[in-house]
Amino acid sequence: MSQFFVIHPENPQARLIKQAADILRNGGVIAYPTDTAYAIGCMMGDKHGIDRIRRIRQIDEKHNLTLVCRDLSDLSVFAKVDNVAFRLIKNNTPGPYTFILEATREVPRRMLHPKKRTIGLRVLGNQIAADLLQELGEPMLSASLIMPNEDAPLADPYYIRDLLENDLDLIIDGGFCGFQESTVVSLLDGVPEVIREGAGDPTPFL
Repeated sequence: MSQFFVIHPENPQARLIKQAADILRNGGVIAYPTDTAYAIGCMMGDKHGIDRIRRIRQIDEKHNLTLVCRDLSDLSVFAKVDNVAFRLIKNNTPGPYTFILEATREVPRRMLHPKKRTIGLRVLGNQIAADLLQELGEPMLSASLIMPNEDAPLADPYYIRDLLENDLDLIIDGGFCGFQESTVVSLLDGVPEVIREGAGDPTPFL
């Protein structure tokens, strides 16, 4: 049965953030708030955690997973970013965007599309997520918390607990954060392409 932490959305309690990070380091899968909707996450290299996320979401290895990053310093480690792409990302982060980029060798192969070495990257504007990533000291693997046969991600942490308390190790209640997914922008080949319109304004990439 999962733990349930109520964390203040603007002034997250450091004690609970540290406990959440420890749960992740010990192989946990968590539900947490982002600047769009709730998501599920695990440590980047945790094969068992990745398998659990795919099982909960009922997605296969062809579905792009996302690395949520503390800040732009992580980008060049895990993705190949030219000057044009970097400026676009810098001008629009933190925020509700997922950027599709070519992955570096630092990204575990099990996270990648089997035929493409691409990865989604996000720099979140949610304070709870930002503090958690700072405490972890590395990116977290993540996916929007959309249940099979549903179109919108889950937004109510109490409903998430009712639905998934036996599948998750921790649910963080950070309040309501919306029903929309992020706007997905491909920056492959140096040409911005909006793949999915969501909470982020697509105008800067058109």
